[in-house]
Amino acid sequence: MTDITDIPIVVAGLMGAGKTTVARLMADALDRPLRDNDEELLERYGTTAADIATDLGAAELHAREASLLREALAGDPFVVIAAAASAVEDPASRRALGRAFVVFLDAPPAVLAERTLSGTHRPRFAPDTAEMLAKQRERRLAYFREVADLTADSSRQAPEGIAARALARFANAKRSGRAGHSG
Repeated sequence: MTDITDIPIVVAGLMGAGKTTVARLMADALDRPLRDNDEELLERYGTTAADIATDLGAAELHAREASLLREALAGDPFVVIAAAASAVEDPASRRALGRAFVVFLDAPPAVLAERTLSGTHRPRFAPDTAEMLAKQRERRLAYFREVADLTADSSRQAPEGIAARALARFANAKRSGRAGHSG
């Protein structure tokens, strides 16, 4: 039986959902390292997700994001990962998420679109960001639900509240000796 403390934590959701903030809070509370997809893209490839999408296309960006997630999951089991939303579309990434405790941050696409206005590192695949996010949510929602141990509406709860709730669920899973989803 795997001890729940020996598995990674992944915070997933569409862009603007608050993944980095919640993941950082959880990593700090557990004294674990944080791996953020956006930072890792910049470190590894020397450019942002937006630039990769513009220069090489969405398919290449998504392949790189999925690869980074799988690498992080295969490495240090004590890591907290802020994962790119696109990774859940990759079957190998979903299988790899089966060994993680996954927090899915959801929110209405209009709220997410408003939150993403200030960031130039995020890719834009359509002129109407809210419409783009609505389509992404529709395409990915079943996958997020498949892998999630906890779902939180980040438009209704502060990051601190979400992190506290996720940490409590994680501790409960630790006491019961299992993750909340079947993988």
